[in-house]
Amino acid sequence: MNSAAKASPWWTPSVHADRRPFLIGRNAIQAAMRGFFAREDFIEVDTQVLQISPGNEAHLHAFATEAVTTDGQRAPFYLHTSPEFACKKLLAAGEQRISCFAHVYRNRERGPLHHPEFTMLEWYRAGESYESLMMDCVRILALAAETAKTDRLVYRSRESDPFAGPERLSVAEAFERHAGIDLLASVAADGSTDREHLAAELRRVGMRVAEDDGWADLFSRVLVEKIEPHLGFGRITILDEYPVSEAALARPSARDPRVAERFEVYACGVELANGFGELTNAAEQKRRFEIEMAEKMRVYGETYPIDEDFLAALSSMPEASGIALGFDRLVMLATGASRVDQVLWAPVAEYGR
Repeated sequence: MNSAAKASPWWTPSVHADRRPFLIGRNAIQAAMRGFFAREDFIEVDTQVLQISPGNEAHLHAFATEAVTTDGQRAPFYLHTSPEFACKKLLAAGEQRISCFAHVYRNRERGPLHHPEFTMLEWYRAGESYESLMMDCVRILALAAETAKTDRLVYRSRESDPFAGPERLSVAEAFERHAGIDLLASVAADGSTDREHLAAELRRVGMRVAEDDGWADLFSRVLVEKIEPHLGFGRITILDEYPVSEAALARPSARDPRVAERFEVYACGVELANGFGELTNAAEQKRRFEIEMAEKMRVYGETYPIDEDFLAALSSMPEASGIALGFDRLVMLATGASRVDQVLWAPVAEYGR
């Protein structure tokens, strides 16, 4: 296998000329977003990329590096997969409303909607509900379209009206509507899951089940194959109340302990944002991270350290809500680009085969 980087034509004048309208649109949308947050009294922060831990979700993959001291000692570091840990430390330090445009890095990801380095827009509201973030998203998507002088978000001929009222749908409702599966019948009151029950449900509706599939694998298969293809058409969809086992950084819902205050925003079948009512219980957060890292070791044979400094900060972090939005994807949908690299000023060179 040839793992060398391949030559890329993004910098040639003719290719750049084709991409330039998308890039100018990107700049305009980013300026509009900054204006939005300034009007809402947010402080824009700039977080460090190097982290002791890149995040502790089983299926996120980081780029590894190392620090070398003046006397030659070496210590492992990672490029962050999100500015989340740093932003929450700033909330613990006393900030109330913060926003952040961060370059983030995720390995094993490349395609029309994925790039190994991309821009994440995150923002946090201390002392406010996660529903406030849903309303932020509705306004931000409309602002992006307005700035791009369009009345539709578009991806591969699929359209969504960002000015229409959003659809709000729980994950359990989506499983019932689009797959005919009673999801919460396989989730106990303490959040534990019943793999055999969910596997039987998948078999009943004719879906594939492998012997080594865990409950999370089965959940993801239904979500990807049966549900996501129906979300965000005609209008934005807010997919809400994920099972607690699928929301490692979110607090449980006061309404139903089986689900968490986690939602995702979809337009044109594309996931744009992932928001939480933030978990602030350090002991529970550590327990969840350990579960995630055990799953990562099972599936991928590797694990990442847990950031004890982050856990310490959680102990003094106020109740808050936070969200991450894939800024490049939003620019794609607002400008009509068909691939994420069309809206990046300088894409990462191709590598691999």
